Amino acid sequence: QVQLVESGGGLVQPGGSLRLSCAASAFTLANYEIRWSRQAPGKEREGVSCISSRDGSTYYADSVKGRFTISRDNAKNTVYLQMDSLKPEDTGIYYCTHGPYWGQGTQVTVSS
Repeated sequence: QVQLVESGGGLVQPGGSLRLSCAASAFTLANYEIRWSRQAPGKEREGVSCISSRDGSTYYADSVKGRFTISRDNAKNTVYLQMDSLKPEDTGIYYCTHGPYWGQGTQVTVSS
């Protein structure tokens, strides 16, 4: 059974950092494009970043470019999202996705 499990969320002050993890089971992350999306209260779901399976190329939404970094550890079958210089508008539930499969999400709250 395909499963994605996010972790690493929490409460952080503006300007702080968090690293989110997305661990997969029943499939090999390295063979597929993996995306991070977020859902903020009262807003539409937004694609944040993705990493290609083919060549490891990455994509970032303009709102996070230069502050977030997506990476993959094939040995651990895990994708990470390093989030630096966090802003209150980064608050939301963060999900990793692979095709139709979504994790349960991890809450990120940026507040002083």
